[in-house]
Amino acid sequence: MEIIEVKQDKKKYIDLLLLADEQESMIDCYLERGTMYALTDNGVKAVCVITDEGNLTLEIKNIAVNPEYQHNGYGKKLIEFIEENYRRSYKTLKVGTGDSPLTIPFYEKCGFKETYRVKNFFTDNYDHPIFECGKQLIDMVYFEKEL
Repeated sequence: MEIIEVKQDKKKYIDLLLLADEQESMIDCYLERGTMYALTDNGVKAVCVITDEGNLTLEIKNIAVNPEYQHNGYGKKLIEFIEENYRRSYKTLKVGTGDSPLTIPFYEKCGFKETYRVKNFFTDNYDHPIFECGKQLIDMVYFEKEL
C-alpha cells in the first residue's frame, strides 16, 4: 500500500471524488486549491483532498473509498497519513459531512468530535436533494480533532 500526492490531472479521479461530494461544481471549488492524495494498493482504492483553512487548521474536503473496497481500512489509513504528515504544521484537523449514519460513525471512530452544524447547507448549496440511507442530507455537520 502506498499513498501518493496527486499534483496534476486531479479530475482523472472525478468518479471517486463524486462518491463523497455528488456535485462536480462543488468539487471544483476546492480541488485545485487543495492537496490531493491517492491511496494505491494494486490500483487506486481511495482519494482525499485537504485544504489549509488558516489558523493552523487543515480541512478534509473530500475523502472517498471505491465502494468495492470500503470497510477495509483505506479511509482510516488516509486520515492517519494526514495526521502524521501535518501534525507539526497544523493544530486542528476538521471535516464537514452530511448528517448520515454512514459517515458520522466513521469520523467518530477516527477520533473526531462534533463541533458545530451549518443549517441547510445541502439544500442551499446543491442543485438537487442528496440522500444517504434513505435520509435527505440538510445540515453540514463539522467534526474536529487536535493533531
